[in-house]
Amino acid sequence: MGFLIDLIEQYGLIAVFLNVLGEQGGAPVPAYPLMLIAGALLDKGNYQLDQLIYAVVAASVIADLFWYEAGRRYGDRVLKLLCRISLSPDSCVRQTESIYSRWGPASLLVAKFIPGFASIATALAGVVGTPRTRFLFFDAVGAALWGGSAIGLGYVFRDAVQDVLAVLERLGQIGIALAVLAFVLFIAVKWWQRARLFKQLRMARIGVAELAKLIDAGIAPIVLDVRSAESRLRTGFIPNSRPVQLENLDAGLADLARDAEIVVYCTCPNEVSAARVAKLLMQRGFVRVRPLEGGLDAWIAEGLALAA
Repeated sequence: MGFLIDLIEQYGLIAVFLNVLGEQGGAPVPAYPLMLIAGALLDKGNYQLDQLIYAVVAASVIADLFWYEAGRRYGDRVLKLLCRISLSPDSCVRQTESIYSRWGPASLLVAKFIPGFASIATALAGVVGTPRTRFLFFDAVGAALWGGSAIGLGYVFRDAVQDVLAVLERLGQIGIALAVLAFVLFIAVKWWQRARLFKQLRMARIGVAELAKLIDAGIAPIVLDVRSAESRLRTGFIPNSRPVQLENLDAGLADLARDAEIVVYCTCPNEVSAARVAKLLMQRGFVRVRPLEGGLDAWIAEGLALAA
């Protein structure tokens, strides 16, 4: 552990740069703890405060610009990829779209303080066509605020942080093992929560072919689209489907009979949002509710028509 502290003191800028670059690039390697330590060791380290801030901003902008350009070039496919690997697959895109539509590029000022928001927001900025200069300005300022808060807290509470580091140093290899174990447990808990969510939302689905057949036969069920309004505008929607927001669910159900056949769809992995809404509908007394297997992506893959 002493070697690690010496490494941060000597190469803190490089360590922080690589850590931030990895986290903002999508790797599950939280950068905040290392920035705290770098701030706590500011008086001893071979770096200055402004250099540390520049390293954070540079790494963030490089990674975020990658996702921004990917969003501009590949559109919603990038959002789907990020949602698929996200540790919070239900809300990763839906909540980000809601926040971004309300605040626009200014939401990037706080994006890095909200778990799961930053990488989705940067890609979304590219998808919706935010001007590159505006994106870079707000993204850089947001990175400076995020990095500055961690470094500042580390410096203010440097005595406490250094005491913790001293304890870990005295523990030697056991201290390193404890740090590694804490990181592994963090990732394991997140993945366990993800798997538990998927398990809780297991239920009967309806296939695209079956839904299309019902529509063609003139006995179409009520089809609910639980995606955001922005997604409906960008990608279109299943004809005659009606938008329903999870946050205001009851308002969209007032005219529905409890015995009506209902199909719910989204574009998230394992139809998580659709299954969650279906569960809520069942709790409200609806008895014939099924998520659409594969969601809108499966509908498009079958070459079926979309409304705009």
